[in-house]
Amino acid sequence: MASRIDIDHRTRLGAERHPEKAHRPDNPIQRKPAWIRVKAPTHPVYAETRNLMRANKLVTVCEEAACPNIGECWSQRHATMMIMGEICTRACAFCNVTTGLPKALDADEPRRVGDAVAKLGLRHVVITSVDRDDLVDGGAEHFAQVIHSIRAAAPETTIEILTPDFLRKDGALEVVVAARPDVFNHNLETVPRLYPTIRPGARYYHSLRLLDRVKQLDPTIFTKSGLMAGLGEERMEVAQVMDDLRSAEVDFLTIGQYLQPTVKHAAVARFVEPTEFEDYAKTARGKGFLLVSATPLTRSSYHADRDFAALKEARIRQLGRDRAGVHSPERELLPQNPPAL
Repeated sequence: MASRIDIDHRTRLGAERHPEKAHRPDNPIQRKPAWIRVKAPTHPVYAETRNLMRANKLVTVCEEAACPNIGECWSQRHATMMIMGEICTRACAFCNVTTGLPKALDADEPRRVGDAVAKLGLRHVVITSVDRDDLVDGGAEHFAQVIHSIRAAAPETTIEILTPDFLRKDGALEVVVAARPDVFNHNLETVPRLYPTIRPGARYYHSLRLLDRVKQLDPTIFTKSGLMAGLGEERMEVAQVMDDLRSAEVDFLTIGQYLQPTVKHAAVARFVEPTEFEDYAKTARGKGFLLVSATPLTRSSYHADRDFAALKEARIRQLGRDRAGVHSPERELLPQNPPAL
């Protein structure tokens, strides 16, 4: 069991970062099973990556969302950069990013992100953001500027973006897609039944349409989405979400265990066994996803560089199987700026 000091700290942290949750009753944080525990980071490259982020005044979702894989990823110089500040306008019940009124956009941030990507020598980079409902375009133009900056500073690096839903931001998605990221990721997070309590500021079918629209605008862009397990969803509901994503031609699905950040966040309904994640992966592959990652520690950007290479290979295999019905050369359905792999 957690000590009284731990509980008090988590209560205080939840109230400070999430004032909108302060009035909620505490949800005790359960002890993690052995398969979900990770070691504290000690690798020297971890410190180098952290120092580079500090020097460039960059925010990472690795830290803000308390990702359990930060030690492994940063030790390999992999970091998911979070643009447009560290304050989100939404108040999702699962998320540890601070809620409130964000500051004005930093016009120099795209340059700094490009510079950091070049210095880290990344083959593949993941860029995400807070929700910026306060902006007319939801931050779409800022996303585009970051993509262009990375292309200029590190032309061999492939770019994956994890975007907000751009709810009620007409034309925003088109701006981001026109900048031509290699992977467009938007997480559905959970099943439709749980949206009112887990993701109250979002709309399930809007998020689904967003992913479908990306494919309509540019079918060469890989699309990706993720789910959390252990929030109270039923297996048949997860299977239905898989079907919905395939109807939107989403290429890549990630499923990982939800971990409760503080006592003010949604409680873990259960810790899903590794064998059940294996079953989810088998089911998803059977439904036609090009790539599936389903493990307790899977997160949206976990092993993203390796997965991008696997996505390209899977698409080539798929096109080989479908060649008789394909009228365009295979290369036209591959990203136009592939890295040297």
